[in-house]
Amino acid sequence: MTWFFAVLVVLAMGGVAVVASGKGGSMPPAYDDRPDLALPDDRPIGAEDLRRVRFPLALRGYRMSEVDALLARLASELEDEPGPGPDGSASSGEPPRV
Repeated sequence: MTWFFAVLVVLAMGGVAVVASGKGGSMPPAYDDRPDLALPDDRPIGAEDLRRVRFPLALRGYRMSEVDALLARLASELEDEPGPGPDGSASSGEPPRV
């Protein structure tokens, strides 16, 4: 009986060695199964676009690269077109004088 288990272990180790060396075939190529963010490319991002955006989950939360890309785009759009300030006047990038 001991010989049987010894032969079984040797065969299992040989099978692992064959698969590890690549003779058992390769894995299929990985594909990106994450949904793309549905954000407009032809116009600035609006408030409704931000309410609809959903980030795909990663192993421990959200993918930092996707969140960073959205934040960088928002920052550049806000820098390009300053909107009205809190008091309704156009913002010049300077803090309001009191």
